[in-house]
Amino acid sequence: MANTRILLVEDDPNFGTVLKDYLTLNDYDVTLAKDGLEGLIMFKNNDFDMCILDVMMPRKDGFSLAKDIRSTNTEIPIIFLTAKTMKEDVLKGYQAGADDYLNKPFDSEVLLHKMKAILQRKDSSANAEEEVFEFKIGKFHLNSKLRHLSFENGEAVKLSPKENKLLKMLAEHKNDLMPRELALTKIWRDDNYFTSRSMDVYIAKLRKYLKLDSNVEILNIHGEGFRLLEN
Repeated sequence: MANTRILLVEDDPNFGTVLKDYLTLNDYDVTLAKDGLEGLIMFKNNDFDMCILDVMMPRKDGFSLAKDIRSTNTEIPIIFLTAKTMKEDVLKGYQAGADDYLNKPFDSEVLLHKMKAILQRKDSSANAEEEVFEFKIGKFHLNSKLRHLSFENGEAVKLSPKENKLLKMLAEHKNDLMPRELALTKIWRDDNYFTSRSMDVYIAKLRKYLKLDSNVEILNIHGEGFRLLEN
């Protein structure tokens, strides 16, 4: 975490300074930009490990800044900060390449937790030489390449493509929150009433498979998403 370089782009000078100081106290190296255009210039001229972007900004908003960042760096984690709570904006954020989202006002400790979780996931995926296909979930073993889910050493069940993608995403976020919008955007390519109901059906199917192990459960985090818990 020490020397982790953060680009913070926030047009409210008071809030930006307070957040920068808070993150600096927690051992992050923070560069503060006052609008999207300044943020883009700083991003192009420096190396950062993560970007925290306000959505509503003059000259260039957070969504278009994220798209510009993603066009040169597909891997860097992006967290959006917004005063808006509209579902369309959350979806727009994930489509622009966000890794997570926080509505203002927020608890700064929650932001720290999200930052740590995202950076740890990034580190673990960077350490893997290629995409990870094998996952251990309690007494289950998932091979996402073959779409095989096996319990202990029993015969593998062949998952459907969507069941497989959803369980893989849950496994990648194991014991952490998997945001509902993230799964809908990445697997269903849309977030509306029908895709949301469809995902609930798939979650119910996965729960049926996983009930063989009483130490594994998929929790519904109301209004947020799901958490694959391994006790």
